[in-house]
Order: sequence, then structure tokens, then C-alpha cells
Amino acid sequence: MNSSKLRITEIFYSLQGETSSMGTPTVFVRLTGCPLRCGYCDTAYAFSGGEVISINQILARVAGYDCPYVTVTGGEPLAQPECLELMTKLCDQGYRVSLETSGAIAIHEIDPRVVVILDLKTPGSGESHRNLEANIGALKPVDEVKFVICDQKDYEWARAKLQQYDLPDRVADVLMSPVHGQLSPRMLAEWILADGLAVRLQLQLHKLVWGDKPGH
Repeated sequence: MNSSKLRITEIFYSLQGETSSMGTPTVFVRLTGCPLRCGYCDTAYAFSGGEVISINQILARVAGYDCPYVTVTGGEPLAQPECLELMTKLCDQGYRVSLETSGAIAIHEIDPRVVVILDLKTPGSGESHRNLEANIGALKPVDEVKFVICDQKDYEWARAKLQQYDLPDRVADVLMSPVHGQLSPRMLAEWILADGLAVRLQLQLHKLVWGDKPGH
């Protein structure tokens, strides 16, 4: 039986660089394409190009790594509707699946077995107007919300969203990341501690280990 196809930028095996699973060996499936253009984007190479392959071929490549953890990422994975089918099939095969999404596309049809990492776009990204408020209501207790912080204005905006949506009680983890090379991690840490926020400061482990290299 023929399976649906997706445009894929890369499939690779590395350590999870972000989220509460940081440091865990993981297979990454990076889909091509994104409707957003965040000012700090570090995966612009995934905006175009890629290789069109069937979901069955993707599953075969993932299986070759013999790893139980799979992260579907981009670009913006949900820009390709067939991504939903891929994630369900990965779950059916027993993988623990997470999805990294911008929050600009509805998440309510995602298989409930998938852990959603929802990146709420801050004003500093230039794309905060793309956030779909309805996605907040669709989050599950196992999901996570991420804020990428450019400056103090972004931090204060994110702090307000934490309170507005009661995020620490709604999801498993709220993550705050400083834009790499733009905001000092120490500064963000001091703001979080001063306000006593129930969040997790996260740095991009893969950049600390390998630098800005695709496929890591």
C-alpha cells in the first residue's frame, strides 16, 4: 500500500538539545518549510529544498537508529498536513514522540500520545501576532510551552502570558531560552529568580556541544 509523502530536510540521531528531555539520545525528523520568519531563526536551511519521501521510508530510516525517542521538528512541521499521519504511525510503532511547533498552526488534531512542545512567539521574534490562542486550550498536562527570549521586554511579555494562561499548572514544563548570542543566560536566570517564576531555564545543549552545525 502506498503511503503519504513528506518533504524532509534531514533525519539524524543526536542528543536532545532542548525541552525537559535535554541530553537524551533522540532521532530527529526535520520537515522542510515554515510560514514564519523569526528574526533569530537558526534553521533557515530548512525553509526550502529537502527530499520528498514516503512516510514508510521515513519510518524505515528512523528504525535504523534503534532509538525509542523521536522528535518531529522543522521548519514548522504542521505546515505539512501529512505530519499528523507520520506522528500517529510513529506512536503506533511504540516510539515516544514529541513535536516542536511554533503554535501558529492548530494542534487539536495531533495524536494525543504525542508530547507537544509549543513555542509561543514573543514580540522580539517578529511573529507574536501568529500565535493561535486556541492552541493554549488544546494543550495536555504532559505538553510543554517554550518562550525564546530576546530582551527584557520579551521576558516581561512571557511572564504576563504565564499568569494569563496559568501555564505552570496547565502543562508539564514551561521553558525559557535566551536567544543564543543575543541575551546573556545569566541575565535571564537573574530575572527568573528575582520573580520566583515556576519555569525551567534552558540553553541549547546541541550548540554548546557541536556549535551551529546542521544535523546535531
